[in-house]
Amino acid sequence: MLLAACGSMSKRPGGFYQDDGPPRELPRDLERIPDAVPRVEPFHRFANRPYTALGRSYAPITDDRPFRQRGLASWYGRQFHGNRTSSGEIYDMLAMTAAHPTLPIPSYARVTHLRNGASVIVRVNDRGPFKPDRVIDLSYAAAARLGFVNAGTGEVEVVRLTHADIRAGRFGIAPPRDDGVPVAAAPMPVTAPVERPIATAPVAAAGAGGPWSVQLGAFQQAANAEALRERVAVLLEQAGFDAAERSARVERDGPVHRVLVGRLPGREAAAALAARLERALARETSLHRAQ
Repeated sequence: MLLAACGSMSKRPGGFYQDDGPPRELPRDLERIPDAVPRVEPFHRFANRPYTALGRSYAPITDDRPFRQRGLASWYGRQFHGNRTSSGEIYDMLAMTAAHPTLPIPSYARVTHLRNGASVIVRVNDRGPFKPDRVIDLSYAAAARLGFVNAGTGEVEVVRLTHADIRAGRFGIAPPRDDGVPVAAAPMPVTAPVERPIATAPVAAAGAGGPWSVQLGAFQQAANAEALRERVAVLLEQAGFDAAERSARVERDGPVHRVLVGRLPGREAAAALAARLERALARETSLHRAQ
């Protein structure tokens, strides 16, 4: 059940990738993928509750207020393609979607690349990014339309399309910043204590050879492992997992960075947790035994 490190970029049980990246085969009409079509949707029952990620607490917007924000955008692709988002939907890197720390789920926003003026409308259905210098995480398709896929990040302006905007058909390029809508600073975190990590002392169990953990992914790049850890923490909190069960960690094993959850005395307990995690995350897992 231990994941063997490999040099390829293919997905294996446990999620080994050399790097996050674009689809293996780019669609010919990538630049023609249409914007998300805004419509008034009820807010998700659970995805808009206050939550904690990386020791910071976030309070999502739950009303129809305008929102405008400038900052650095990034994108996420193959590493998360086919996995569950905070809305419970499956992430499609070729759809016009985005992750934001506080915008309502679901909601719509126009994102404009400040360097080249390119603009897209995306549907917000996920949480993230949680790095202080990032304001929004876009799908691969949205980043391609904006022209910063190769660079990895781009300076953007994010303008929410409120329910009032949608009803009135106001989907156009955002007006100049004299419309009275303040520009938000970075994702408005409220400092909160970091949750206590799970115990690190091995727990003995007769014949179990433990402790055992559930492996969610293994990466050559530490940044990819940290990105998965950040998202998993939020998704599992929303899914009702207790603090110990959702406390993902990154452990380095030679050239591999493993994203692990739990530290259980036996393999059976770890397998039960793995089954619950796969249902919650729509992601394959494997079991990892501490050496």
